[in-house]
Parts: sequence; C-alpha cells; structure tokens
Amino acid sequence: MGGDKQAVGPTIGQAIDELRTELGNPQETTLVIVQPVTPDALFTAVQRDRLAALMGKWRQARNDSTTLPAAEQNELDALVETELRAAAERAAQLLRSLPS
Repeated sequence: MGGDKQAVGPTIGQAIDELRTELGNPQETTLVIVQPVTPDALFTAVQRDRLAALMGKWRQARNDSTTLPAAEQNELDALVETELRAAAERAAQLLRSLPS
C-alpha cells in the first residue's frame, strides 16, 4: 500500500511494479516490507485454512459464472477484512519497533 494506493500481483516484483506505476515517481524513498504469510495471534492457522478453502470455492464459482452462497460469501468477506486488519496491525507494530 502507498497512501491510498495498493497493488497485487502473481509475484512480489510484479506487485511492486504495479504499485510504482500507480504512484508515479515518488519524491521520497520508498520502503517495501514483505511479511511472511504464517499464522500468528492476529490471523490464526484455522482462519488461514478457511480463507484458502473459501477462496478456492470462490474461484471455482467465478470460473463457473456463478456465485458463492450468501453465507459463504459473507464469511469470506469477513475473513478478508480480518486478514487486512491483521496486516495493518503487523505493519503498525513494525513501525512502533523502529528507532525514532
């Protein structure tokens, strides 16, 4: 994420390239942090496994031109939101740990 900009890609490099395209030529130093995708207290292994399962179902539904049942879509949306909040908290923790 860069301010209100964000990018994703099949690889870290492609996501960074996309973000750079969105940001233009930054006037400041750009710091990129890659965090491991491992379970922790903010997003557990159970949550990660369920997210992966629901994402698989979502992709299959998309490929079949259908949608997930409402309950599963709501659960998927909630897990994505929880994962996003966990990532933001990890970034905040990292920022707090840096010397001033």
